[in-house]
Amino acid sequence: MDIKKIVQHLQKKYQTNSPFEIAASMGILVMREELGSIRGYYNKVLRQKQIHINCNLDEHAMLYTAAHELGHAVLHPDSNTPFLFANTYLSVNKLEMEANKFAMELLICDERLNEFPDSSIESLSRIFGYQERLIELRLK
Repeated sequence: MDIKKIVQHLQKKYQTNSPFEIAASMGILVMREELGSIRGYYNKVLRQKQIHINCNLDEHAMLYTAAHELGHAVLHPDSNTPFLFANTYLSVNKLEMEANKFAMELLICDERLNEFPDSSIESLSRIFGYQERLIELRLK
């Protein structure tokens, strides 16, 4: 699965890198709601894709969470994450890594990365506001 190409296709098709705009254009329902300690999740009910985002997150965290959950909606539309987690932890880890990669490809385009050619992962983390492990994943 070439996540970079999938993201580029979506960006070109919908003329945006906003996960909220892409989700709306794809008919995916995005709901901001009280989720306690959960940042967000994706599910599908009666063929309706839904992204749930914790309304208590700051805007930056909300944006990342929306991008991550959109990744699940696009890459793993029929996955039952609770079942996979209960039975095959590694499968869930793989799905989460793919959703993280999708989010980072969507939120940090090549052009933005190229503006900082000699920056370290630590510097890029500070510049873009994402954890170093996510920046590393984006650079792979």
